[in-house]
Amino acid sequence: MVPDAVLRLRLDGDGTLQRQLYRALRDAILGGRLPPGARLPATRVLSRDLGLSRNTVLLACEQLLAEGYATPRPRSGLFVVDELPARSGPANRPAKLRLDEQTPPPALSAIARRLAEAVAPGRATWSPWPGTLPYDFRYGEPSFADLPLETWTRMLGRRARRLSARRLAYQAPGGAAELREALAGYLARARGVVCSPEQIVVVHGSQQAIDLTTRLLVDPGTRVVLEEPHYTGFSVCLQAAGAAIEYVPVDDAGLRTDMLARVRHARLACVTPSHQYPAGSVLSLPRRLALLDWAAGSGAYVLEDDYDGEFRFDAKPLACLQALDRTGRVIYTGTASKLLFPALRIGWLVAPPALTPHFLDTKALADTGTPTLEQLALADFIAGGHLERHARRARIRTAARRAVLLDTVESELGTRARIRGASAGLHVLLELPAVRARDVSRLRAACRQRGVGVYPATPFYANPPAHAELLLGYAALDEAQIREGIRRLARALESL
Repeated sequence: MVPDAVLRLRLDGDGTLQRQLYRALRDAILGGRLPPGARLPATRVLSRDLGLSRNTVLLACEQLLAEGYATPRPRSGLFVVDELPARSGPANRPAKLRLDEQTPPPALSAIARRLAEAVAPGRATWSPWPGTLPYDFRYGEPSFADLPLETWTRMLGRRARRLSARRLAYQAPGGAAELREALAGYLARARGVVCSPEQIVVVHGSQQAIDLTTRLLVDPGTRVVLEEPHYTGFSVCLQAAGAAIEYVPVDDAGLRTDMLARVRHARLACVTPSHQYPAGSVLSLPRRLALLDWAAGSGAYVLEDDYDGEFRFDAKPLACLQALDRTGRVIYTGTASKLLFPALRIGWLVAPPALTPHFLDTKALADTGTPTLEQLALADFIAGGHLERHARRARIRTAARRAVLLDTVESELGTRARIRGASAGLHVLLELPAVRARDVSRLRAACRQRGVGVYPATPFYANPPAHAELLLGYAALDEAQIREGIRRLARALESL
């Protein structure tokens, strides 16, 4: 038997006492302090020396028996099993690996290495909750105060009460038939989309649609057209796939389609035509037609991200690019994240008929389907007209916030600032010609001291401009917050 002093059992304070003792004994076995064939201390000794109840000790020992670290011998106690594999490393191996512990770098795949080069590990496109800033111009979030949550929860509860056993099993990868039917009608009415329900694939937001499209069409070295500036959800996926990205600039009329002639052998173009992200321009009709002609002539597909196409303020919302497509070259994606709320995690991809079975197979491989209950509730929400009523109300309220933003920027910043992309969407691009791009971090710090959150546009460029640009999301703020936030931004600018 190994002397108790040799064991030096220490509980790590993490979890229940039973789990702590189990880990301490397991690590003593794996670290060699309890070698193969050694007898474990008696449960009464462990209980006395560690100040634990006898039941706690017995349960920890039962776990060791269940996992094969120990074996009982009649009238002799518990013993470490004889056949433990030899282990390298220090005898006092910690129970858990510390985050700051130096370990050899992992052997990553080519995709993971490319992703690590494109973005800091763990950061990709995820955006954390803004925290406690009272005037946070965080982009990408709708107005949660405007949501018809009472109606939504009623739809959700009704479906939950009626959910059949059949709905609890694995579902079709394309999504619930009810939602695909409802979406086909809604997208036709609201965005001009031309499709059958069978062409719709329900996804976990537009980001999954981008990922699936990339998996389906992009190999290492595949040439892909991307707007400049651009949505980083596109660029991160493309860089991870090893695409050869051809950046094509945008101006106030959207993508410079006159520059597409220099792009040879492209397989895909990724665009945000209804409200260019982040610059905010709307792709003009001549350029929409030119883009479709280019795609048809070159055999390329166009991935259209219509992330907030319902929000247009100077005129009626434009029909989407897919509505003009007559050759099956447009892959259309949209999301409920801006219309309802991001945590719903429901989006849609409308595939050209030739690609539909391939998207279904790729979706099935990715996750075997999207949660059913929320899909059914959203189908009812659409069928009852609630989504379109909410979209109309949200558009009116967002337009009022936009008007306050434009007025306050003009009165507080004047000629020091220029706004782009205010005719549509839930954010604007604020150009500050007199502020150098390298001074944006100082400006952000000065804003934060005043309770204002602002965000640089630099990450959305392959070649950032020399002057400062800020992306201001305003939909989640009320009019008073917008006014005060811009006033404080002006004071921060004066402090530089």
